[in-house]
Amino acid sequence: MRDGSGFDQRDEGLAVALRRFPTHAAQIRTLIERNENFRTMCDDLACVEQALLSVDQFPVEIRNDRRREFTELVDGLAVEIERVLSQVKVLPFINKPGRLQ
Repeated sequence: MRDGSGFDQRDEGLAVALRRFPTHAAQIRTLIERNENFRTMCDDLACVEQALLSVDQFPVEIRNDRRREFTELVDGLAVEIERVLSQVKVLPFINKPGRLQ
């Protein structure tokens, strides 16, 4: 989904997941397309990572608390994504002539 700036959250979620888990690229691409919950986790991870990158712009009195909060969220989402990837086996879809889909 593109926002007013042309930013596509789905692309960003995919990019973040691929960067964090490059050995699971095929699984990630398939899950992003087929599993809304997984896609949402990746999109959330992208958002929280972006927030973490901008934490130095926050007022000094809340900066450390937000950094800690965002770091915990990033770590938790990464663990959850890794858990899903470890449990899912993605097999390529091969359409053979004569077989029903």
